[in-house]
Amino acid sequence: MSHLRLYSRLYAAEATRVLDEVTRKRRLRKQLEALEQDNFHEDPHAQLQWHKNIPKFDDEQPGQSTSRKPDGEPGKKKKKFKAEHFKQRFRKNFSALVEEESLSRTMEFSGFDAYNSTRAPPSQIPPRQFCAVCGFFSKYTCIRCGARYCSIGCRDVHNDTR
Repeated sequence: MSHLRLYSRLYAAEATRVLDEVTRKRRLRKQLEALEQDNFHEDPHAQLQWHKNIPKFDDEQPGQSTSRKPDGEPGKKKKKFKAEHFKQRFRKNFSALVEEESLSRTMEFSGFDAYNSTRAPPSQIPPRQFCAVCGFFSKYTCIRCGARYCSIGCRDVHNDTR
């Protein structure tokens, strides 16, 4: 019987455990890195098989004529590579682009580096706090992890997904 009471006390203590500031910052940094890497992947629709009767929107318009050879025969269409193709294929996250740019600047000295030397003055007003679940202005803070939420519903969602 005493073991059961001890376990319930440990469980209650674990549920209300408050994280220190260093752990909160580490969790926040990991969440931001996960968001940064969220779109850093291949196109999930690239390997889909399309039915031949479905119109392809990057082909010629129905009113336009097809390419023809000089003797009047329809010729083979030339594949057009758009900038969108290269944007999808060679996608990099922002930190990789900044690092690549700084390396290229060190290799070839091109003068003033405006991006890395630009600084804004500190804000005169306190930072706004937003709900971690829905994005509205938040009034409340999770006692365990320090995340912000705006309502009881958002708190419940946060507790379920934490």
